Amino acid sequence: MGSLYVGVDFGTTNSAIALAGTDGEAVVAPFATVDGPSSTQRSVLAFDGARRDPAGRVEPLIGHRAIEAYLNGDERCRLLQSFKSYLTSRAFTGTSLLGASYSLEDLIALVVADLRVHASQVAGVPVRRVVAGRPVRFVAEDGASEDDFATTRLRDAFGRAGIEEVVFEFEPIAAACHYERGLERDETVLVADFGGGTSDFCLIRLGPGRSRLARPEDAILGTEGVGVAGDAFDRRIVQHALGEHFGKGASFESAGKTLVVPAWIYGKLERWHHIGFLNTPSTLRLLRELEGKVDRPDQLGQLRGLVEHNLGFHLYRAVEKLKRDLSGAGAADLLFDHDPVRIERRVTRGEFESWIAPELAAVETCVDALLSGSGIRTEAVDRVFLTGGSSLVPAVRDIFARRFGRGKLSAGGEFVSVASGLAHRAREIFSS
Repeated sequence: MGSLYVGVDFGTTNSAIALAGTDGEAVVAPFATVDGPSSTQRSVLAFDGARRDPAGRVEPLIGHRAIEAYLNGDERCRLLQSFKSYLTSRAFTGTSLLGASYSLEDLIALVVADLRVHASQVAGVPVRRVVAGRPVRFVAEDGASEDDFATTRLRDAFGRAGIEEVVFEFEPIAAACHYERGLERDETVLVADFGGGTSDFCLIRLGPGRSRLARPEDAILGTEGVGVAGDAFDRRIVQHALGEHFGKGASFESAGKTLVVPAWIYGKLERWHHIGFLNTPSTLRLLRELEGKVDRPDQLGQLRGLVEHNLGFHLYRAVEKLKRDLSGAGAADLLFDHDPVRIERRVTRGEFESWIAPELAAVETCVDALLSGSGIRTEAVDRVFLTGGSSLVPAVRDIFARRFGRGKLSAGGEFVSVASGLAHRAREIFSS
């Protein structure tokens, strides 16, 4: 067996791995699920108190196994997701789960170790070195740059996962390497990669001429990134389509004053990886007290039911489905029926696009900065390659169609192009 080169795309929402030989195409490793093989694995963890090893320790479950445990287990099962988003948070160092403490690096290492083991099984040899993806900019929720801090934590997590050598590559550059495989002539390409937590862009010269450069990275004309993507779109749906259903803005009287339900509760509701933090005795006690005071008690009851019955992931799936449906239709229904919470809300594409207008503007601003910083004129861009799940949103595609012309747009491998490109980059890096 010749040398194998491995790319690991550890994403906010989904993860993927790909392997490349000494030549030819990269192969994306499939994951087994109850619905059949999948090219991606959910970047989630579950801790189920009913599942313990002989020593009494809770066995962490990863990916599809974690989701199955959450969906089929009882309300004690804790599901963690989007924890890649915490890499920039200096406040979040770890958490306690069912009597055991885990640092953020430990949690990420559990997922990455599972990816490494799976890659080793597919390769037939132990995988100890990889090229892994990373966003162009690691930006905290307050907009501050935390690039070095987040990268150091991510490197530590990969080391804890048993990976002895890791090289990090910008995700849009990896996607560019995937796209380049089909080129027969040189092109100047704008690559736009829309992930769960970030949108990342690069301008790069691709094609046969790149192999003649002294260094492959000399082909890179510029990179930019912004901390908005699929999770932010989901957040807008929750804010505008679901906030009122769960009592946002409900008022009550206290000491002769009219007050509203605290906004911080809905801030947690709008971020999938924060919903579980509402399921604490003190917060549930507060919700019960408010339910007896507010002018819309039924809606507060719906919120309490969502939290008490651990339905955050179910709600996440309903919102994600609505977003997908709106990519192919002018209107769609957000349907959610998990006792005791029931929601039916018609949403038009126009509504959705108005809700995500700030994010769309941030993407446009980022593309402007990339073009300006690289000195490349719009007409000098031969092709725009769009990838990542949110690249399927029509309003996102329209940003690039207006600027570059719809005929220049290409797409493909929305969920695996980064992993595939990382494997090709691994071959370039480790075989040189």
